[in-house]
Amino acid sequence: MQENVRPLKRVRDSRTEQIQIVLSGDINGTGRLFGGKLMEWIDVVAAVTARRHSGHSVTTASIDNLQFKAAAHRDNTMVLIGRITFVGKTSMEVKVDTFVESLDGTRNLVNEAYVVLVALDENERPVPVPGLLLETPEEEREWEAGVRRYELRRQRRLEQF
Repeated sequence: MQENVRPLKRVRDSRTEQIQIVLSGDINGTGRLFGGKLMEWIDVVAAVTARRHSGHSVTTASIDNLQFKAAAHRDNTMVLIGRITFVGKTSMEVKVDTFVESLDGTRNLVNEAYVVLVALDENERPVPVPGLLLETPEEEREWEAGVRRYELRRQRRLEQF
C-alpha cells in the first residue's frame, strides 16, 4: 500500500483569467505598457492559480521565463490566463499567457511567463501540494517541459553553492 498519497487536481480546476485595460499610468515614455506593470499582473494571476490548486497561501519563488513577444499600448484590453503546468512536492509552476484582445475579440499573444510558487502553511513553512491530473495532450506536453525546467532550475541552484 502506497503511503502519503497526494490528492490529484485537474489543470482546469485552478485556471485563472484576469482582464485589464491599459491605462495612462500603466505606460512608459514610449507609449508602451511598462514591463514591470505586466510582471505585477502576471504575478497576481500566477498566485491566484497556485492558491486555487494548493488551497494555501503562496509565495513566488522565481519567474523562470518571461518572454515579451509584442508591445501593448494605452487602451488595449489585456487578457492574462494562468494554468498549472507542473507540481513538485511543495512547489507549482504556473504558465501565464498574456494577450492583447482587439474589440472584435481577436487575441494576439504578447507574453509568456513561467512562475514558480511555493505553498505555505499558517507558519509560512512549505506545505505539500496536490498532484496534477493531466487530461489533454497539451497538458502532458507542458508537464514534460515542466520536468525539464524543474531539473534545470535545480541544477542552477546546485551550481550556485
